[in-house]
Amino acid sequence: MTPTDQKAFPVSWDAFHRDARALAWRLSSIGGFSAIVAVTRGGLVPAGVVARELGIRVIDTICVASYHEENQRGDVVVLKPLSETILARPSEEVLVIDDLVDTGATAKVVRALLPKAHFATVYAKPQGRPMVDTFVTEVSQDTWIFFPWDTGLSFQAPISAHGA
Repeated sequence: MTPTDQKAFPVSWDAFHRDARALAWRLSSIGGFSAIVAVTRGGLVPAGVVARELGIRVIDTICVASYHEENQRGDVVVLKPLSETILARPSEEVLVIDDLVDTGATAKVVRALLPKAHFATVYAKPQGRPMVDTFVTEVSQDTWIFFPWDTGLSFQAPISAHGA
């Protein structure tokens, strides 16, 4: 499916920041995290917000690609592996952050590397939801989330072809 085949769910910067802080709030009651791994690219922004809110200063990335040409899903490829700093820690102290779990394919790859890490996303779709431990908002599998870094301000046509 492509974005035009799915329900649109546009997320503003304000809404995303609010949702990322809500994720941090949920994670604060769990505690015990000494490091964050952001799944790039989507996990960079929420990882920064969560790191600030929880006072975590050790942040690493795992660079994973599963979408090609922005809307064509392909094989999951690890472009940059985890650092020795993260791999030397007990994985139960590591918090993995991503913006969205869709099918769970990316999460499976990361979980194989950090099996006891806590995996958290801002948004979750039903197919990938079993792969995450904590999330804020569930959306339907046929929803395409338009993140604020992917969009610009422009006129949006009404949902109904007849207008309002």
